[in-house]
Amino acid sequence: MKRFTFLLAACASLMAAMPAAQAADAFPSKPLMLVVPFPPGGPTDAMARTLAAEMKDRLGQPMIVENRAGAGGNIGAEFVARAEADGHTLLFGTSGPLAINSSLYRKINYDPVKSFAPVIQVGYLPNILVVNPTLPVKNVQELVAYAKANPGKLSYASSGNGASSHLAGVLFNSVAGTDLQHIPYKGTGPALNDLLGNQVSMTFTDILTALPYVKAGKLRALGVATVARSQALPDVPTISEQGYKGYDVSVFFGIVAPAGTPADRVNKLNHAFAEVLNSPKVKQMFAAQGLEVPADTSPQKLGHFIAGESVKWKDVVKKSGAQLD
Repeated sequence: MKRFTFLLAACASLMAAMPAAQAADAFPSKPLMLVVPFPPGGPTDAMARTLAAEMKDRLGQPMIVENRAGAGGNIGAEFVARAEADGHTLLFGTSGPLAINSSLYRKINYDPVKSFAPVIQVGYLPNILVVNPTLPVKNVQELVAYAKANPGKLSYASSGNGASSHLAGVLFNSVAGTDLQHIPYKGTGPALNDLLGNQVSMTFTDILTALPYVKAGKLRALGVATVARSQALPDVPTISEQGYKGYDVSVFFGIVAPAGTPADRVNKLNHAFAEVLNSPKVKQMFAAQGLEVPADTSPQKLGHFIAGESVKWKDVVKKSGAQLD
């Protein structure tokens, strides 16, 4: 009888504890926040909103996009780095806040490797080297030969000091032995306007921006700045293919959580985002924008990628001499 009474008491205690344990393990238990560290309306914001809209069906809670812009993405990134590590606050980051800015800015209050738990790499947007059609070159080899025969005469436009379009040129000069002159602008629009007007020779810009001008014959594409060719321009060889192996300057997009977020929650988020990325609707939408989705979307892959990109851009930023407050 005593043993039976003991067993009943033990079972009652266990059953009483189960709802509390289930409640503690329930995730997500409230709406999630996906922080975009840039203003509304841009391509990063549009991608984030596309993904967020699909998450409720998979997680049972809505995902709200919040824009926290400023300092090249640092303000939004720092906000997420300091958020509670429970998986409910995420960052939709790009190459800037997740790799370049730690070397580019004099002061930054987070570490792109140590401050975050990687969740998933959404994809990357290839940059492409385009020239004004009046320049008498048809490929990267001809461009390099022409630049070396005419030292100091060719210029490339960027959207500003320290931008990926600036650093792409620094890296190109380094690997090709050229001396392309950097002309910074206040944004991609003004840079493209002067390129179209033949005020500058070339630029490295994202394929989504360049594509309409290339198709219209207003710009000539010489090479894609990624290791693999772009699905949007499959006939244009990569710069890597044309003699500069490993040249890779793409804008990547990744989702991260605060460091210390439990692994089971990270994995649940990863699986949900992967389902969305592989859905026909989202795949078609992102492909139309030139976004390339990697085959391996594991958290571990993104973590290794961020670490590698941080090291690569540290050297390029140093060579560029760019430094921002």
